[in-house]
Formats: sequence, structure tokens, C-alpha cells
Amino acid sequence: MPHQSLTRASVAKNNNEDSLWLIIDSKVYDVTEFVEAHPGGESVLKQVGGQDATEAFYNLHKQEVLQKYSSLVIGTIEGEKSQVIEHKPGDLSIVPYGEPTWLTPQFKSPYYKDSHRRLQKALRLFTDIELAPVAQECERTGKYIPQDLIDKMSKAGILHMRIGPGKHMHGVSLMDGVINGEEFDYFHDLVATQEMVRATASARGFQDGNMAGMTISLTAVIQFANDETWKNKIAEEVLSGKKKICLAITEAFAGSDVAGIRTTAVKTPDGKHYIVNGTKKWITNGVWCDYFVTGVKTDKGLSVILIERGEGLETTPIKTSYSPAAGTTFITFDNVKVPVENLLGAENKGINIILSAVIRASRLVTEECLKWSNQRVVFGKKLSDQPVIRQKLAKMIAHCEANQAWLENITYQMTLMPYKQQSTHLAGPIGLLKMFATRSAHEIADEAVQIFGGRGLTQTGMGRTIESFHRTYKFDAILGGAEEVLGDLGVRQALKNMPKSML
Repeated sequence: MPHQSLTRASVAKNNNEDSLWLIIDSKVYDVTEFVEAHPGGESVLKQVGGQDATEAFYNLHKQEVLQKYSSLVIGTIEGEKSQVIEHKPGDLSIVPYGEPTWLTPQFKSPYYKDSHRRLQKALRLFTDIELAPVAQECERTGKYIPQDLIDKMSKAGILHMRIGPGKHMHGVSLMDGVINGEEFDYFHDLVATQEMVRATASARGFQDGNMAGMTISLTAVIQFANDETWKNKIAEEVLSGKKKICLAITEAFAGSDVAGIRTTAVKTPDGKHYIVNGTKKWITNGVWCDYFVTGVKTDKGLSVILIERGEGLETTPIKTSYSPAAGTTFITFDNVKVPVENLLGAENKGINIILSAVIRASRLVTEECLKWSNQRVVFGKKLSDQPVIRQKLAKMIAHCEANQAWLENITYQMTLMPYKQQSTHLAGPIGLLKMFATRSAHEIADEAVQIFGGRGLTQTGMGRTIESFHRTYKFDAILGGAEEVLGDLGVRQALKNMPKSML
């Protein structure tokens, strides 16, 4: 921390190898011992020794770099105050459009109550402190989500929140009592999902590795298990973090075309078990899971059963374009014996998770571009002074706001409809939003790289969020149903409801 008041003249004298000081945002840094460790080489620091390096620094770095090396500060310039606002854990972004409008003081929303704001505030602090650092480390190393983080999320009720509203929330205290589980509605669900995504947007592999398999599979157990005691046992094991679960539907033969599934489940002669044979591919989290909610062909058509890891079930990691932290898996079932009581129904919650994720990640990328264009100086001007850059930003902002408004409208309809009505009336709009949101991601990713230039193609430094989004946004266009298939679903549902009268 700063502990002395210094003049610019005194700083200017410290410009040699024996004593190298520099000024950034009215703070004085002694980098004498840091020169050799500087990632950009010694000459960069020596060139600005004894000078004000504020513009040069922010033309290359984020504020978080200074926070990392705050121990190098030895004082402040006499009579001057810092002009740069430091982001602290839990803070809202003050960048225009950096947050959804309901989190912006000058705007109001009919959807969000005080409980939603309390939950958002608690989750923002938790994700900034506990989740974001782990996400970056796991994304970089490819390591899977650590058990201690799972335990913290379970204790805070975050794992429960990831499944959405329902009876499983009853009696659960969320985020140390910020709200109780009975209050939790679809807008709380939306808040939780978007806060989790915001903290992991530049760690897309870890984002899916963060129990994404659970969010799209445990719902089927909770909604459609035939035995209440067995259902509660599975739910308790998973929501406590003791066991892991994933959804195993996709095969090399069947993606969006679920009817093409070839994995079979044949009943034994005594009718007490299924014998499962086949393979599954691109299964998120499957590497470490204990339970697999699996799509199979039975004698009556397509069915879903819960398979516990055991003899005859093998998982092999698959390398994809994002981090191994996702635990993407190839699964082989070789005469796996499963009790017939493990038969389930199926519920499509995965699409809602993807929608919230890609829309919030798109906003974070847009925020990064707004900050960078206001910070980066080229040809003697800020990037934001260039009309062509402002036009790109305008397109990005428009996509973000349109998608958020559509998502909130659908979420509001969900709060008023039972699940059966949601399936009937909202499948089409959700499919159309998925298509538009992932097309928006395509546009935003493209414009973001153009704004960031070479940094947008680099996995570290200023452009890491942009590079990650540009490399991985296609996962959202494919997972949960290809955007073309879901867009077609929306149109077909609309045509189905067309009146018989002619125009």
C-alpha cells in the first residue's frame, strides 16, 4: 500500500538500474527488483523509468495486473488522486451495457424483486472470490473441478439452484440465508445461471466442467423416477456433491436426431434387469461421473434409464477445442446390467442453461470490447473515436439487449405455466431464441476479434476472454440441439397453429 507522498521530480531521478521507479495512475511503483521478472522483458520497463507510464500501461494491460503487483507500490504523487476505478470482488460493472438493464440503477424491470437482487449480490461475491480463480486455473491446466469447490457450492445451495425451482429446494437455505428454497423461482434460476457464466466466460471448458452434466440430467431423475425413496437417495447424493451425474444421449450415430440412437437395453428373461450395449460420444462430465442418465432403445421404442458406473461401463476422455476441464467423454456399455426400476422419463432443461450461458457470455465480451476501445490508442486516437469501431459496438450491444429481453420474456411465461404447458407453448419460442442467440454469438465473436486484433487470438493477456469466446461459442450452437434444428422446430410449431382461413 502507498506509504509516502512523492513529487514527479523525485520519481524522475529514479531511472537507472540501481533504482527504477515509474508512475501509473498517480501511484509510484518501484520495479527495480521486478525488471528481470517482467514477462515483457527488461527494456519495456527501462524505457519508461522515472516517467508517467499510465497511457503506455493501459494500452497493453488490464487493471487486474496492477492489483496483482500492488506490493510494488511505494507511494503516491503529491496532490494527485487515482483516476482509475478498481474493480473489487462483488462489484457490478459500471461500463454501459456491461450488466443487464435490471442491474443498472437508472433502469427498472417488472420481473425482478428484492430477493432476486439479494441473490445476485451474494452470488457475485461468491463467484468472484471462490469460482473465477479456480475456473482460470482449471481451464489452463485441464484439471477437473476440485471437490472442495463442489462442497462449497453444495453448502451454499448452488448445486440445488442449478436444477431450477421445485420440491428439491424446499427447506434449503440459499447463500447463508439470503433467500430460502421455497422462494426460488425461474428468475432466481436465471440470475444464478448468468452469474455463474459471467465468472467462467473466459474458461469455457471449465464452465461445462462445473457440474453442467448435473443440470441437464438430475432433472430427469427428480421429475420421472418411479420410486420416491430411490429418487431422494440419488438426489441427496448428487446435491451433496458426494456423487456426480451426467446426461448420456448423443452418439456418433445420433446428435440432434435422437431417433437415430443405437444403444440398446434388452430385458433379461426374468424381467428384472436391462442388459445395455452400445456407445455414447461427446458426453459432458462423463469422465468422473458415478451415474449416467442414458438414452437407449428398448422393445417399446426410445427410453431413458439411470445407469450406475460399474462392470462393463468404461469412459475415455475426448479432446475437443476447449479445455479438458469439461470432462468430455466417450462411453462404452458392454453388457451392463441395470435394474428395470432405473427406468426414467426425460426432460429437456439443457436448452435453457445454454440460452442463459451464451447470452451472458456475449454481454461480457461486449463489455470487454467497450472497455478496450475506450482504453486502446491507435493512430493517436482511442479506438472508440473511430466510426467503424462504434458501428461494431452498436451491433454487439443491440444483439445483447434483444436476446436478454427475449430470454426474460420466456422466463416470465415459465413462471406462469406448469411444465406440460411449457412444453406445448414454449418449445418453439425457445428453439427460435436458441438459434438467434447463437447466431448473435457468431456476430459478436467476429466483431470482437476485429476490435482486439492480435490480442483476440491470444489465450493470455488482454484478449483472453475474446479468444476463448471466439474459439468455443460454437459449442452452444451445437450442444442441446443444433441451431438449425431448433429454429426449424420453432417455425414448424408456428405453422401448426396457423389458422385455416386464407389471407
